[in-house]
Amino acid sequence: MKDALSGPDPREAAFQATVDSEGKIEPKDWMPEAYRKTLIRQISQHAHSEIIGMQPEGNWIGRAPTLRRKVALVAKVQDEAGHGLYLYSAAETLGASRDDMVDALIDGRAKYSTIFNYPTLTWADIGTIGWLVDGAAIINQVALCRTSYGPYARAMVRICKEESFHQRQGYEILVDLCQGTAEQKRMAQESLNRWWWPALMMFGPSDDNSPNSAQSMAWKIKRLSNDELRQRFVDQSVPQAEYLGLTIPDPDLKWNAERGHYDFGEVPWDEFMEVLKGNGPCNRQRMEARRKARDDGAWVREAALAHAAKRAARAEKSAA
Repeated sequence: MKDALSGPDPREAAFQATVDSEGKIEPKDWMPEAYRKTLIRQISQHAHSEIIGMQPEGNWIGRAPTLRRKVALVAKVQDEAGHGLYLYSAAETLGASRDDMVDALIDGRAKYSTIFNYPTLTWADIGTIGWLVDGAAIINQVALCRTSYGPYARAMVRICKEESFHQRQGYEILVDLCQGTAEQKRMAQESLNRWWWPALMMFGPSDDNSPNSAQSMAWKIKRLSNDELRQRFVDQSVPQAEYLGLTIPDPDLKWNAERGHYDFGEVPWDEFMEVLKGNGPCNRQRMEARRKARDDGAWVREAALAHAAKRAARAEKSAA
């Protein structure tokens, strides 16, 4: 806390100077408590999203059409588990407890990306998720490679490399479907119709309704606003859809030569808020799966702790 008589805290000025000069804040550095809490909230939500994101795709591992597709999908789901572990570890450097973070997720106190509350109804959805969902993640996460908190930025470098593989894998699935039979191309189009707007929601609420964005950008936790990221995603995705021969389900989508960007329609924010509140198609299913995983794995955690305690006791006895 600042002493009202002593003026501004010099540590805060030094912290902001480091941030402003593109330096990195490390775990043992002094930081404002609000900065620490903001990072824990953002990093843990990111970690939760990676772990929850394993569910809709893992649902198709046993139904992949070829061995090659199955192996690639298994690799992708494993990558997402690893991403979650990197991110939980980064949050732990800020003093957060992994158990507390997981409990907050399961109790409904922590959020995760709304996109993972939609079902994967066809094999085309695995392609669309790779193309759109991982494509959106890359746009957001490349910027996070330059975030001001060192452990988070370093984790994002590896995550982005792996997300690039995921995006290419998904797009390749759609290329094959769109170059296949008429029925396969219709399946790809139907999948795009369902996933387009939820993908745009991934970047969060509009800048006018995102109260934390300004401070996060001043601290360089975020580097671009929600609306800037969403615009980049639209500009990237439209030519890709054209190459596939698919139609983006937005009658208001058009090129704006004056702006040098695509104009697009209003995101269905009412749907976004309902999913965020826990009323999406698969919210309850996703949480039940995580709750079951935590409960079923309790004996493993207990055994690991007991084993660690025994080893520590033996080491202490030997030292004595």
